[in-house]
Amino acid sequence: MRTLTILGLAVLRLLSRQPQHPYEVRQRLREEGLDHLIKVTHGALYHTFDVLTKAALIETVETTREGKRPERTVYAITDEGREVALERLRELLSTLQPEYPTYCAALAFMSLLPKEDAVAQLERRAVLLEASLASATAGSDALVKRGVAAIDIVEIRHLQAHLRADLDLTRAIVEDIHEGRLDWQPGERSTEEKADG
Repeated sequence: MRTLTILGLAVLRLLSRQPQHPYEVRQRLREEGLDHLIKVTHGALYHTFDVLTKAALIETVETTREGKRPERTVYAITDEGREVALERLRELLSTLQPEYPTYCAALAFMSLLPKEDAVAQLERRAVLLEASLASATAGSDALVKRGVAAIDIVEIRHLQAHLRADLDLTRAIVEDIHEGRLDWQPGERSTEEKADG
């Protein structure tokens, strides 16, 4: 099997609690707020169940049909599935994976825009970040009130930390532009870059 995807890991985690059918897994992902961290489409979820079944990481334990509804297949994690999930989780927690964030790339090219336009876009981003941070905080508070254990929502703390850092940096860049601390020559390379190029 290729490397276990994050969605695959999420499915194995939920099935390790109890056997479930894909619809239940999708509901649990929503209830726990994991759909904000993992892209979960109907097709991707069923494909993941198919891949995990073929790799013998999960197995069918029951198939039922109610009236004219389609069959519902209930899956359980296998012993091999538990081992693969634990191995992948250890790898993800202990190693650094290269990431290619689009915002970082956009910052690298920001000087293509006129200064005022760049400031306007960054200020718009700051508003969106504030809203996202407030939403994440409200979601976390709601999960805590529902009795979800802190260990099951620690990823929200990570998300909040990233949102705060992104917001702080975005505000600092806007301030640096306003204060003239960033040299602005839209679309032009510096004299040193021209000499090197």
